[in-house]
Amino acid sequence: MNRTGSPSFSTAPLTPAVRILLFVTLGIWLVLQILGEGIFHLPVMHYFSLVPESVIEGFQIWRVVSYLFLHTTSIFHIGFNMLSLWMIGGELEQRWGKRFFTFYYLSSGIGAALIYCLGVAIYTVFTGSQLGLRIPVVGASGAIFGLLLAYGLLFGERQIYFWGIFPMKAKILVLIMGGVEVVSLINSGVSGGEVANLAHIGGLIAGYLTLLGYTRFQRLQWGQKSKKRKSRNLRLVVDNENSKGKTGEGPKYWN
Repeated sequence: MNRTGSPSFSTAPLTPAVRILLFVTLGIWLVLQILGEGIFHLPVMHYFSLVPESVIEGFQIWRVVSYLFLHTTSIFHIGFNMLSLWMIGGELEQRWGKRFFTFYYLSSGIGAALIYCLGVAIYTVFTGSQLGLRIPVVGASGAIFGLLLAYGLLFGERQIYFWGIFPMKAKILVLIMGGVEVVSLINSGVSGGEVANLAHIGGLIAGYLTLLGYTRFQRLQWGQKSKKRKSRNLRLVVDNENSKGKTGEGPKYWN
């Protein structure tokens, strides 16, 4: 994705989870949306896009997942997202492994959807405008912004090229992208504009919370393992004096 200044194609590995996500997302776009919806008029967007009103009032929870795999008919929309998934996600999967990378990608996207629905609901309560509740949202951008955050945290000192022109550190790029989304959200509003800026910001927040929670979980596990290892090394001496005096053997231990 040119906006994110991600690594070039020559250095981006096509890892297993990234390959599956690309295949599934592109397949859904081509078969269900372009052919199924465009030609045969299947109601794909109607039932599977992210509509806050349907999630909050209709309890159609599957939408917070399904919207990730839908895109507009614009080749640029899905093209930018899938290129970003490839160029950013490949290195992250190499660092984390297939399982956690997939979990992180989905948690960032689902978290972005939940934050978006919550933000729209709060906006509706204070303004009375229900427009945002009914506007459908599609695309993997929330998950992509989560990947961008992780890339900036893990490879923050790496120099990359914003728009392929301006060199800067990855962590600076993440700050710029986050700032652009915040300013855009303020200017267009929660329910205004063609871009769901709140979902992008939600992806950044969800990604950060996922990494924070996983880090604390790992530290807790490490602490428990450390205690177990220490407890295995402890030995309780049992009646050393009597046992040595009666049998002539050395002290007895409980392991």
